[in-house]
Amino acid sequence: MTDTLTRGVRVIVAPRYVAEQSEPQRSHYLFAYQVTIRNEGDEPVQLLSRHWIITNGEGKTEEVRGPGVVGEQPKLAPGESFQYTSGCPLGTPVGTMHGSYQMVTDSGEPFDALIGPFRLAVPRVLN
Repeated sequence: MTDTLTRGVRVIVAPRYVAEQSEPQRSHYLFAYQVTIRNEGDEPVQLLSRHWIITNGEGKTEEVRGPGVVGEQPKLAPGESFQYTSGCPLGTPVGTMHGSYQMVTDSGEPFDALIGPFRLAVPRVLN
């Protein structure tokens, strides 16, 4: 799990291994992660896009960029939260993710809300 605060925007991510949709014998591991984005600042903000950096257990890195999250570009007033769940397939039983959300304030000021690094790991693979 990771919990990161940037300019009043808190991003909490809780990953989990999805065994029923994974095929270890084929080097296919699926991880889900639940994200909570909470505006703890003083003015409304809107999430415009995302940038993820995914690294598998062999050190291979993939970057994912795109508009919004799960088809939405949520606008959050102070005190509001947005929560969603997404997934990440990996070819190794362990890996990491981190990144940022590209945000804009109501006054038009852009900034990146950081997503701290978190580990993707099949249970009992790491000691």
